[in-house]
Amino acid sequence: MWQTWAEAHAAVNDLPPVLFVASVLFDLAGTWTRHESLKAAGFWTVLLGAVGAVGAVATGLMAEDTIDHGESIHEAMGPHKTWAITVTVLFGVLALWRLWRRGALGGKEWAAYLVLAAFGAAIVTRVAHLGGNMTFRMGAGVPTAVMQQQIKERAEGHHHHGEEGDAHADHDDEDHGAAAVDSGGPAAHTDSASGRVSRPGTPPQHGQ
Repeated sequence: MWQTWAEAHAAVNDLPPVLFVASVLFDLAGTWTRHESLKAAGFWTVLLGAVGAVGAVATGLMAEDTIDHGESIHEAMGPHKTWAITVTVLFGVLALWRLWRRGALGGKEWAAYLVLAAFGAAIVTRVAHLGGNMTFRMGAGVPTAVMQQQIKERAEGHHHHGEEGDAHADHDDEDHGAAAVDSGGPAAHTDSASGRVSRPGTPPQHGQ
């Protein structure tokens, strides 16, 4: 199970972007095809996305005060947190709007909803991008001791199983070749006059 708030945040923070974007796509498809089932899917995904966003923001705020980080990560946290809270509020309002209207939005009201939802989908995509930068480019959420250990291991290098097998095979081939020579076994010989290499067991050829 999760040992830190950063791990808990990482486990839930992918849910809102996926659901919010899916909600917009379902609603647009339902509007285009006039299939109410698609709009119903958009309704449920925006509700679940709003709930997931609350969980993502809550775990993110807890992780902010507990993870090891430097100045660059601290600065990156600002816009990430601001936009995350903003999009959570926005989709919360959109979800409540549809609950209040029981999904019966039409005309200009529905058009306004779609515009706001599309805007929110763009924001949540930006939030995910900022979070990804902090994690994969700055190492946010990785304890300092773990990061130092990883730096040490990378400096020492590593071998994949396939590479190790190839290395052993090459080493064995060299050993077998050397053993054949050392044991006095048949080996190719070269005619000093012609420079021709003869196979083992072939008598030297002269006068050619």
